[in-house]
Amino acid sequence: MVTVSLPEILDIRATSPLAAELLHARGNPLMIDASSVAKVGAQCIQVLLSAHATWTADGLPLNVVHPSEPLLDALETLGIPFTDISEQESTK
Repeated sequence: MVTVSLPEILDIRATSPLAAELLHARGNPLMIDASSVAKVGAQCIQVLLSAHATWTADGLPLNVVHPSEPLLDALETLGIPFTDISEQESTK
């Protein structure tokens, strides 16, 4: 199991580094710690959606744990269910 911790600011500048870090973890079960996220943009949400689709296609689990309120609010604003980025449901 590989763990990736999301940074506090997930804006457009964080998109490429996030995608690269997730790509490096490909082929392994993945846990993403989202507890530190204070600001999130749609581009990083797209990266998380893509990662979830990729891990699902690879038959591997991807779980986002400890989602922050700003992340959950951003998903809700965009009309995206939490389960579109994580196998397990949010406990918040």
